[in-house]
Amino acid sequence: MNWLSDHINQFALLGAVLIVVISTVIIGKYIKQMKTDKSTGELVDKEWDGIKEYKNELPIGWAVSFLVLIVWAFWYILVGYPVNSFSQIGQWNEEVETKNAQFDKKWANPDKATLLGMGEGIYLVQCAPCHGITGDGIDGKSQNFTTRMTKEQVTYTINNGANNLKTVYPGGMPPMMLTEAADIEAVSSYVADGFKGEQPAAYGVCAGCHGADGKGIPYVAPNIKEYDVSLVTAVLTNGKKGNLGTMPKFDDGRLTAIQKEAVGHYIKTIGE
Repeated sequence: MNWLSDHINQFALLGAVLIVVISTVIIGKYIKQMKTDKSTGELVDKEWDGIKEYKNELPIGWAVSFLVLIVWAFWYILVGYPVNSFSQIGQWNEEVETKNAQFDKKWANPDKATLLGMGEGIYLVQCAPCHGITGDGIDGKSQNFTTRMTKEQVTYTINNGANNLKTVYPGGMPPMMLTEAADIEAVSSYVADGFKGEQPAAYGVCAGCHGADGKGIPYVAPNIKEYDVSLVTAVLTNGKKGNLGTMPKFDDGRLTAIQKEAVGHYIKTIGE
């Protein structure tokens, strides 16, 4: 199609010509005035560093140009190119949605081997730059998947709460469920050690949501004993803030639901 037959392009070309013509006329006018005109009018009372301004009206050309630009902006937003014409971004989004739908249909019921292979590939591209190829957290810069949680992480969560996974665990966790330093110390050590040894009495406060075995309760609280798919997918969807920093969300279409699940299955194998 000839681009001149598109009324949007015609309007844009006309606007460009008008801008050049008007700009040339106005610039020429004011250059001439700068050479010949003298300042006249009534001065304002206030001065700045000994300099006063005149109470001159705004030049009519400026005022008209300003109003015309406002009208053009409303036309452009409501009727013009971005809303009413072809958009490369819109085409891209449509194609991505179509491909994601085809992907979800193809892998609607993958077996475990497929999930692990898919999860490994996604992990190496999306997760390894921060968490390391082996999942070791790169010397404490991010979560170490070869272990569950450190004592410092558990203590941080007890003191500060964790309310960033509300799409999966709506209640969240308020801060300072435990207030005594001795109780926080005992529970943090017990959880970080993988629930080994005698369970401290103070853990009873945690068990109401996380369960006596620490494996969590669906829609109430996550598994704090071991990595599971629901927790990984929740973090990928919502992001997470902890004592190591902030984990970004992956809810912008980069990963489909089945891909997030695959990453969860793969991460489970790292610490096994």
